[in-house]
Amino acid sequence: MTRSAMISVGGVQLETTTWIGQGTPILLLHEGLGSVSMWRDFPQRLAAATGHTVVTWSRRGHGHSDPLPSSRNPDYMHVEAGLVPAVLDALRIERAHLLGHSDGGSIALIAAARAPQRVASLILFAPHVLVEQLTYDSIFRMKDVYRQSDLGRKLARHHADADHTFWMWNDIWLDPRFRSWNIEALLPAIEAPALLIQGLDDEYGTLEQLDRIEAVLPATRRLTLERCGHSPHRDQPDAVLAAIDGFLRELPAVRADVLEGVA
Repeated sequence: MTRSAMISVGGVQLETTTWIGQGTPILLLHEGLGSVSMWRDFPQRLAAATGHTVVTWSRRGHGHSDPLPSSRNPDYMHVEAGLVPAVLDALRIERAHLLGHSDGGSIALIAAARAPQRVASLILFAPHVLVEQLTYDSIFRMKDVYRQSDLGRKLARHHADADHTFWMWNDIWLDPRFRSWNIEALLPAIEAPALLIQGLDDEYGTLEQLDRIEAVLPATRRLTLERCGHSPHRDQPDAVLAAIDGFLRELPAVRADVLEGVA
């Protein structure tokens, strides 16, 4: 069964869709240009593959959630991460697996560091912990792509104001103040086991991002995929779904590894 609803978080209306299952829910945090609908059929397939409840939501300024009131600051992902417990409260979820893609992966990491009691595990697609030159260059090129192609029309299928969504994302990533953005200092506070997934053809990040996460987090699993770009769940959905299902089933063993390491 699927349920769509608007929830209120701090007076801001956010769109959500839930696929009803069992066990600890999986909360999806979308990429920088993402929304509920841009996940396409992945949430439904994830719910079917794992049996878990799966919840998607559009952050402010995305999809049909309320627009952002002004330009973003370099700490915008920290701000979004601070809202994750309130989103869970509004959804009446005590604890969740956080599945984040790109910006959403970074937000999930920050949220897990700040509210570890609310996070059962992390499943991260192409997360960022720092700004690489490759990322900057790719986002810089997107300015011309957006102006010269039909990308705006395509995004308009998923966002109430595609221009607003695109430029809020593009402008902050290219802001000189953002070049020093780095969340590695938060990683030691994370207690949750993590599954890291990245395509080897990712145009927005290298495996250095995963290396830096694995160097600090107590328990991680890694899946790298050939013939796969920045969106593993679109390019290699079967491999991604199998990896997530296996990871969730193995979580007791993963947690045992953590405890043994601490001992």
